[in-house]
Amino acid sequence: MSLDAIAYPTLVYIHLLLFVLWLGADVGVFLLGQHFRKRHDYTLEQRIALLKMLVLVDMTPRSAWALMVPISLSVLAAGNWWDVPAWLLIASWIVGGFWLWLVWDAHIHDQTPRAARDRSIENWLKYGLTAFYLWLGIQSLVAGAPLDQAWIAWKAILFGAIFAAAIMIDVAFEPVGPQLGKLLAEGSSDETEIPLRQTMDRTRIWVWIVYLLLIATSWLGVVKPVL
Repeated sequence: MSLDAIAYPTLVYIHLLLFVLWLGADVGVFLLGQHFRKRHDYTLEQRIALLKMLVLVDMTPRSAWALMVPISLSVLAAGNWWDVPAWLLIASWIVGGFWLWLVWDAHIHDQTPRAARDRSIENWLKYGLTAFYLWLGIQSLVAGAPLDQAWIAWKAILFGAIFAAAIMIDVAFEPVGPQLGKLLAEGSSDETEIPLRQTMDRTRIWVWIVYLLLIATSWLGVVKPVL
């Protein structure tokens, strides 16, 4: 079998593998978060250990998300679904690699100005990629190009929506840092626990939206319905 013959199915396999890692690990993050919320079942020290594990497990979906950008465009190009411009394909791999580096560099240098800088740059990348995928899908539905298959156009729109919802996860989760600091400083009480619980509850809404969008996107990719 020639290299060209296996390139496309291999890229599709990697695409599916990233989806499994993204959604599967994210479920693990969700479950760890659920147990962290159980203030009456675990000691504060045990809950902090769960939170540390949550942050580590969360690196898997964050890494998969970054790699989905170049892989998604590579699948389109290798499968002849879109004649992706060479410059855009190269740029997608540069952006994906840079994003992956930002994710891990921020994790390694957490709670430092360097990590804050990394996450600020990462946010701007997310805003740009959200706009790109939404434009790609909507433009294709309206004009029939550059994607001439409606199901692929809808995948692009849903992927852009995943970016938007994931951005909202970070926005909703932002108060957790100060609230967690107050919990550690003052101990567990209604005053420290209830605001933290409310923030986590609001964040969970966006988490569920991401899950539903991921499931819908994967269904389109497997079924390829005529729309």
